[in-house]
Amino acid sequence: MEGQASGPDDKILPLPDEFIEFLNENGLDPSIYVANDSTPRYIRLKPGFEAHIEEFESEINCKLERLSWLPNFYCLPPDIRIASSKAYQEGKIYGIDAASGAAVSALDITSGDHVLDLCAAPVEPTESMLEGKSEIYKEWTSRRPWKERKKASKARENGAYKLFSQTHDPELIYYGRDSGVVGLSKNKVYEHLNDYKVSKYGYDKVLVDAECTHDGSIRHIQKFEQWGWETLHRRVLDAERTDELTALQLQLLSNGFRLLKVGGSLVYSTCSLTVSQNEGVVEKFLSQNKSAGLLEIDSARTWPCKSGQIPKTLRFDPNTSCTSGLFVAKFTKWEI
Repeated sequence: MEGQASGPDDKILPLPDEFIEFLNENGLDPSIYVANDSTPRYIRLKPGFEAHIEEFESEINCKLERLSWLPNFYCLPPDIRIASSKAYQEGKIYGIDAASGAAVSALDITSGDHVLDLCAAPVEPTESMLEGKSEIYKEWTSRRPWKERKKASKARENGAYKLFSQTHDPELIYYGRDSGVVGLSKNKVYEHLNDYKVSKYGYDKVLVDAECTHDGSIRHIQKFEQWGWETLHRRVLDAERTDELTALQLQLLSNGFRLLKVGGSLVYSTCSLTVSQNEGVVEKFLSQNKSAGLLEIDSARTWPCKSGQIPKTLRFDPNTSCTSGLFVAKFTKWEI
């Protein structure tokens, strides 16, 4: 059975009744999922290429409109494609929603900061980790052998991540030849550190853009028209999966916070608009971490967003922000 979501332009997107009920339970207006043309596409211009704007515009045959509230971001009509452009392929422009850019901007990263990015990428558990044996994290690389990827996929299917997250504390991770954490050499990073040492040597800034149901991504939800609404039920509405996701989100947030130095900043974000994956996770995390506190995001005073259900948290949505949906919370670590 399908319901209808209608927007100001009277266009209609059929949505399953179960999904509309899901939206109502979370206080969300179904009209944000209308397939309208009002939400623009956003790009970020790589710093240093400002003088090439006209060249980019000529290549994609479109005028770029500078976003007043977010540096280096531009908007363009939603039907414009940039993937085949030379500027995109050379890494001079990036396709990224403005709300996601705002979440990164909230970290206020400055030159010299050591930053840990936990964007929807938990460490793959190996067999020895799951058996409780100690193991040194290797230097991160995205080029893993096919057999290793297959084994990790099988571990996910068998619930290995859940077991791993419940029984293992994170270690400091070395991310490259010229990176690491302040005050530690590469060899030192491989050593086991207690909480006190981690708080002293940890990262200045941490971004936890956690895995979620992606219900705040309007274009993602619209794709279920082609994928089938049964897939929407499995990926978004299934209670068991969402319970596992909130457990993972809390663990990612907790792990990221443990690797944050005292006085540092951590931003937690999801592209979900549900309370359970956002305010619910934040409240539970704060109740478990006495050294954690929410920070005001100063730059957000000019952002087109609204407050979350917890003071100092933020929510973006198509109707308010002309962006995809996103939740943002910023934490600091106090010395106790």
